[in-house]
Amino acid sequence: MAAVRQGCAERDRVDAHSVVEGLPTAAEIAEASAKLPEPSKDQILVVHEGSAVGYSTVRWWQERDDTWLYLHRGYLLPEHRRQGIGSAMLSWAEERIRQLVEQHGTARTAMIGANATASEQDATELLLAAGYRRVFSLVEMELGGLQQLPEQGSALPAGIRTGPLTTRHYRAAWRTVVDSYADTGFTQKWPFQDFVDTADPACWRGAWNGQDMVGVALCSIRRHDRTVGEVEELSVRTDQRRLGIGRALLLDGLRSLREHGATTARLFTGVANPHRSYSLYESVGFRRQNEYVRYRKPLA
Repeated sequence: MAAVRQGCAERDRVDAHSVVEGLPTAAEIAEASAKLPEPSKDQILVVHEGSAVGYSTVRWWQERDDTWLYLHRGYLLPEHRRQGIGSAMLSWAEERIRQLVEQHGTARTAMIGANATASEQDATELLLAAGYRRVFSLVEMELGGLQQLPEQGSALPAGIRTGPLTTRHYRAAWRTVVDSYADTGFTQKWPFQDFVDTADPACWRGAWNGQDMVGVALCSIRRHDRTVGEVEELSVRTDQRRLGIGRALLLDGLRSLREHGATTARLFTGVANPHRSYSLYESVGFRRQNEYVRYRKPLA
């Protein structure tokens, strides 16, 4: 499966260092597969003359508006495309999703989803021909030089301070992030326990007004490449935006990544982000790398 991903990289112009969807190792693929409820049923391997030439996987979760999204993702070596194999893989995924929806009793709110990067022309054509529509996209950005970060800019408002986060701040930090997505569509529910289970606070930073948390920057070092840092979340409370808090938190987080050995940083954000975070990231030196398009299709 890892070889399939490598074999697709040139044709699909895959960004190997992407934090959204790069080139996983065999161990990473095995780890992700083991998390599937039924690995032998929720993914399919395509074999030609004894060698794997493609595979598809189905995953699902519930979003904030109670939509159950059933996402399938497929990969097929370029030399085996346009022969009906990709269509057969898509048909398998949709049939598996129908079975899952029936088992889960989620037909009323279920939706089929699929992903493709803007550079994956073959996958894009296949999805559009099958009735999928583009609903939103994410842009990944990279800051190439953490050694020369810009100055913070204007001073923070009176009473606002920033600093590291510890375990005693977890619930407030989680609530700050969750509340920031209150009016955002297509976002997955994020239970507090999931937040705790994946917490890695070494490079996290928070902002407070007195004892009240008003913003967080959740940054981390990539597990398989310690030179790459990621800004996983940057959230500022609605009534505290446009005051320079987001920029201060972002720069604090980036400095922490640098102190922990990162030389570059990555993040991704929605193209139509209503909070103009795209402009903030560009102002500190982040540059666009690729676009990741999210497609959906009604279950019927």
